[in-house]
Amino acid sequence: MTGDATSDLSAGQLAELTTGRLLSSWQLDVPALLLIAVLATLYGWGVRRIHRRGERWPLARSVAFALLGLGALAVATMSGLAVYDHVLFWPAAVQNVLLDLVAPLGLALGDPLRLAVEALPEDAADRVRRTMTGRLVRLLTFPLVSTVLVLTTELTVYFTPYFATALRVGWLHELMYLHLLVAGCLFVVPVLTREQTLPAWCTHPVRAALVFLDGVVDALPGLVVMTHGTLIAGAWYLHHAPSWSPDVQHDQQIGGGAMLGIAELVALPCLLALLFQWARAERVQAVALDRRLDAELAVAAPAAPGQDTPTERVRPWWETEQNEVAARIRRHHGDD
Repeated sequence: MTGDATSDLSAGQLAELTTGRLLSSWQLDVPALLLIAVLATLYGWGVRRIHRRGERWPLARSVAFALLGLGALAVATMSGLAVYDHVLFWPAAVQNVLLDLVAPLGLALGDPLRLAVEALPEDAADRVRRTMTGRLVRLLTFPLVSTVLVLTTELTVYFTPYFATALRVGWLHELMYLHLLVAGCLFVVPVLTREQTLPAWCTHPVRAALVFLDGVVDALPGLVVMTHGTLIAGAWYLHHAPSWSPDVQHDQQIGGGAMLGIAELVALPCLLALLFQWARAERVQAVALDRRLDAELAVAAPAAPGQDTPTERVRPWWETEQNEVAARIRRHHGDD
């Protein structure tokens, strides 16, 4: 759908930005649309393949991938934000934060890595696992490295000629979109996936701490943009600012505030998703431990009257192993 603002753009002047025009103005972005179509097709193929085997794929994951992930990608590249990003800074700032924070979160909640491993044939699934645990991918997705990459990407976009040049050069603008999306995915997808792609020490508590740290780091670009004295792409926006637009300096402050607010809002659902995974993993571990205890007790139980007594009693694992769980069980039996 193409709104009135797009028609006015073709005539050389965009209509004044209102909430209605922001919601109704759309423009086609062919590279972004192709990327969305490819991602949606691959994800849908994987889900259908799993269903054909009689297995289930959580509906919530598909919804998160489609609405939050692909939806944020579409809004950032083709909505009113994209229509007005060449005349106002704040729509461009919101675009960029959607691409490097919101869209990656939605894609990660869909867990495409686990979907690929479960849907593909065994050989192809093994290749995916080998790729994800390869040296280069492990380096790029190492939590501290990926956090620095996200921060460096945002600062490079705004405080080098990158952004101003992208406003003039169409293909570079599309490359910037992809750059922001990939940088965000390098952090959040490995953290939230159920596949083991991070080092063994990245347990759920460590991941929660990393997400909290990343939320703090993601707030820095917004603060810097909001308080920076020098205009970002100032020559471009001073030249192209429509008569109805706010002061260019004020426009930049609005953009920085929007970046800061969205960054803080994104950190919360990411942390909640990780805490949910942590609780689920603890429940699975507790069930497995209960089953092991039941099996050990069955082996260690004394023989019933009239049955042959084993020549040597099998000692349960908690009497021989030296760890916290075993010590806890020994104390429990001692109290009994």
